[in-house]
Amino acid sequence: MAKIPVSFADLTGNEEKYVAEAVRSSWISSTGPYVQRFEREFAEMCGTRAAVGVCNGTVALHLALLAMDVRPGDEVLVPSLTYVATANACRYVGAEPVFVDVDPETWCIDPHRIEDSVTRRTRGVIPVDLYGHPADMDAINQFAAVHGLWVVEDAAEAHLAQYRGQPVGGLADMTTFSFYGNKIFTCGEGGAITLSAPQLELRTRTLRGQGVDPSRRYFFPVTGYNFRLSNLACALLCAQFERREGLLTARRRVFSRYRERLTGIEGIGFQPVAPWAEPAPWMFCITVHEAAYGRSRDELAEILASEEIETRPFFVPLHRLPMFREESQRRGEQLPVTERLASSGLNLPTYSQLSDEDLDRVCEVIRTHRR
Repeated sequence: MAKIPVSFADLTGNEEKYVAEAVRSSWISSTGPYVQRFEREFAEMCGTRAAVGVCNGTVALHLALLAMDVRPGDEVLVPSLTYVATANACRYVGAEPVFVDVDPETWCIDPHRIEDSVTRRTRGVIPVDLYGHPADMDAINQFAAVHGLWVVEDAAEAHLAQYRGQPVGGLADMTTFSFYGNKIFTCGEGGAITLSAPQLELRTRTLRGQGVDPSRRYFFPVTGYNFRLSNLACALLCAQFERREGLLTARRRVFSRYRERLTGIEGIGFQPVAPWAEPAPWMFCITVHEAAYGRSRDELAEILASEEIETRPFFVPLHRLPMFREESQRRGEQLPVTERLASSGLNLPTYSQLSDEDLDRVCEVIRTHRR
């Protein structure tokens, strides 16, 4: 019985050809034609004036906070139901992540709960497009404008998602992306920031490239970082951009078949989709209601593993992790929706090459093991 992994990179286009071209040209570092092409094409996809490539998605968040001049003692509002990088980046610049519960209708940060967490030290908000579903950016941006806060959207999981007909990437002051190996677009490790403000772009590019003055070689007016993305990585991404419609179609087929085969199984729920959203088909998510299904999420995951089917639980709530727990408790944070989803959510195998037979195999295990 062949193992079904939770994800698998689709590198069936011009990836090998473009990487070989980059190698033969000797442009293998952080300059080269594929870097320029990647940044131009990704900005066009996101509807922004510019895209800045960086070496991974965590660095994208770190760089965005540096560009926003976040400092020690500042507070940043983030959802607790997200990957740890969102909160880690706040700590990198000396700021404190303050955790906000998520909206049960989107699984993203709840705009109605944000105000409860604002203090005189709050400087900004990082909404996360969880599992590919956009956060309610209009409500978040309006709140931020009233309170004088910046907004950095974490769209690591939301390539090509749409919010009210607009592509994710141009809905906040800055938006960050990841191109890790399990993402829709991948180069193994990589990331990007999309933005439109010229001065913010200049600051971001300066900090990314060791702080060098763009008009004076080897002169560094500020302390910078080496956060650049290589021409080799960009060659992989450019090859995938060419196939973006095909990648989306293949993944939407996976989503559609899961919904068709799993609908009606008591105790199995799906990720909600807001009427204004077109989520990215990144990972297909289910929730397992133990009382109705007869087994817990973890029990189902173990059964699937015994059948050579790999899954992933939802993220552990950040406010319960050791490095954030004490501050969260001091603030008296109560996040019931986050905790419910974190204990019941499961990511099923999702990638473009999944066959109908494999999908049916996954669904049959789920269906036949309900008690």
